Amino acid sequence: MSVLVNFAMFPTDTGSSLSTPVSKVIELIKNSGVQYQLGPMGTTIETEGMEEALDVINQAHTLLAKNHDRIYTTITIDARKGDVGRMQSKIQSIENNIGKVNT
Repeated sequence: MSVLVNFAMFPTDTGSSLSTPVSKVIELIKNSGVQYQLGPMGTTIETEGMEEALDVINQAHTLLAKNHDRIYTTITIDARKGDVGRMQSKIQSIENNIGKVNT
C-alpha cells in the first residue's frame, strides 16, 4: 500500500516566524526514514501503511506540544493499494504531460 499524506503543522503561540518549530518537525520526519518532500505550504510523506503515516504525524505533534500550548494541523491523505513511490511518480506524470494537452 502507498499512503501519501500532505500536512502542515505549526504552533500558533510563537509569533510570526515559524521556521524554528517547523524545522524541528522536518528533522523528525527525516530521521524517521520515510520519504518526504518539503513544500512552501506543507510537507508530503509517503509510507507503506496508514498506521506508519499517522505515527509520524503523532510524533510531530508530540514534539511541538512539549513547548507550545496550541498547535494547528491540516492533513490530506491519499491511500492506494499498490507499490510505494507515488510521491515522485505523480509529479513526473504531470511534468511529462505539460505541453502535450490540447486546451
